[in-house]
Amino acid sequence: MALPRGSRFLRYLLIGLDAAALTVAWTIASLMVGTRARSALATILLVVAFVAASFVLFNTLGLYRSRVCTVRVLEYERLARGCLGVALLGLATTAVVDWLPSAESIVIGASLAFILVTVSRSGYRAWLTNRRRVGDYLRPILLVGAGDESADIAALLTEHPELGYRTAAVVGDKREASAHGLADVWYADVDCARDVLSESGVAGAIVCSNDLRLSELNRAVQELLDAGAHVQLSSGLHSIDVGRLRPSPLAHEPLFYVEHVSLASWQLATKRAIDVTVASFLLVLTAPLLLLAALGIKLQDRGPILFKQSRIGRHGARFACYKLRTMREHADRELEQLRDRNVRDGPLAKIPNDPRVTVFGRVLRATSIDELPQLWNVLNGTMSLVGPRPALPDEVAHFDAQLRAREAVLPGLTGLWQVEGRDNPSFAAYRRFDLFYLQNWSVTLDIMILLGTVESIITRVFRALLHRGEEIPLAPPEVRDSEGEASRALRRETKKSMARNA
Repeated sequence: MALPRGSRFLRYLLIGLDAAALTVAWTIASLMVGTRARSALATILLVVAFVAASFVLFNTLGLYRSRVCTVRVLEYERLARGCLGVALLGLATTAVVDWLPSAESIVIGASLAFILVTVSRSGYRAWLTNRRRVGDYLRPILLVGAGDESADIAALLTEHPELGYRTAAVVGDKREASAHGLADVWYADVDCARDVLSESGVAGAIVCSNDLRLSELNRAVQELLDAGAHVQLSSGLHSIDVGRLRPSPLAHEPLFYVEHVSLASWQLATKRAIDVTVASFLLVLTAPLLLLAALGIKLQDRGPILFKQSRIGRHGARFACYKLRTMREHADRELEQLRDRNVRDGPLAKIPNDPRVTVFGRVLRATSIDELPQLWNVLNGTMSLVGPRPALPDEVAHFDAQLRAREAVLPGLTGLWQVEGRDNPSFAAYRRFDLFYLQNWSVTLDIMILLGTVESIITRVFRALLHRGEEIPLAPPEVRDSEGEASRALRRETKKSMARNA
C-alpha cells in the first residue's frame, strides 16, 4: 500500500535533510588537508559513493520508518551504527583504492556525518512535533477492540501526538466502548472492521489482542491484511523494551521469548566511572559559566545564589538537591496560590510563565544552566548523570508501590522522561518512562539518553528564542474541528454507506 500523501512528504523531507547533511560531511572529509591528491570529478564521485552507502545502511536500519524516528534513543543508536558501518566499509576499501581519503579523514567524515545528521534530524523533529501538537500530519488509525487495552492505546496516542497517530475509529463491543470512554469514536462491532476501514478511508489498524476472543483476533487480523491495511498487533506488555523480545515460535505459532534483564558488574562500575569522569570534566569546563550565572543572580536581587531542596533518592533516602536559584526568594511558599494554573496532571506541578521566575532565571532555565550544580550531587554519589527524575517528598507520597520501585536506582540529572516526555503534561507518560528505564537500563541506553539531552537543550534554546523567552504551553492541543463531532459525523456516513452496500 502506498504511503499517505502527508507521510510521503515527511519521508522525502527527511531524506532531503539527510542528503544535505551527509553531502556536507563527506565533502569536508574528502577535501581535508593531508588526503591523497585527486581530480574534482574523483572527489565528487567519492562524496556520492559515501552518501549512497550511508543511505543504503540508513534504510536497512529502518531510519526512514516512523516507528524508529519517533523513539529518539533508538534513532541515535541506529544512526551511530549506520555511520560506523560506512566508516568500516571505507577503511576496508582504502587499502586497495588509491584515491580514497586517508583513514583519519574517513573517521572524521563518519563523525561529522553523525553530528550533522543528528542536528538536522533534531530540527526536523522539533518542527514536526510542533505541527503535530496543532493537529497536522496525524495519521488516522483504527483500533480493533473496545476494552482496557484499547482505552490504554487511545490514551497513549492522545498523550503523545509526536507519534503521529490519531484514533479515528474503534470497533468492538458497544457497551465496552462506552464503559471505557470510547463512545465518541465507536463505529461498529469487530465483524465490521474491514468495512469500517474501507469506508472511513483509514489505512492502518492497531489490533488490541487482549480485548478480543481468539477467534475474533485471528479473523480480524486476516481480514484487515486482505484489505491491504497496515496492521499492528498489541502485546499487552508494559515497560518491556522490544529488544528483549525474541521470536520463539512453537509448531509455527507466533510466540515471543522475553529475555531477562542481566546487567554485568562491569556495567555498574562503568556507569559510576562515566558519572565521575563526565561530571568532573563538566564542572571544570562550565566553571566560568557558573561564575557568570552566580554574578547575574546576585546582581538581580541580592538574594542567595543556590536553591537547595530536599528530594527522595535511592532506597527512599532524602538528600539535598542543588540548583541555581531562578525564582524570587521563598517562591516555594507561593505554590499553593498557583495550583489552579498547573498544566500537569497527577502529583507533578508545572506553571507556564510562572510569575515567580525572575527575568534572569528564565534564561538559566531555557539553557538548563540552572541544573549544573547538580553535577556536585553526581560527584558525591546522591545522583547519577542518567536516571529517574529526583522526586519531591510530596510527590512520592502519591506514588504507588510499582512506581516507588524507581528508588532502586539513583535519580538522574537527566533521564528518559526529560528527553522523551518533558513537554508532555501527562503523569502517565512520566510513569511509563520511569518504569521503562528501571526495567531496561544499560550503559548503552544511558549514552543514548545523554545524546538526547544535548539535543533537547539545543531545541529548547531555539524555541525560547523563537518565543522570546516565553515558556511553551504543555497542554496537548485541542484536536481541530471538534474530534468528537467529526467522529460522530463520519460514523453516521460510514453506517449509511455500509447499509447501502448490505
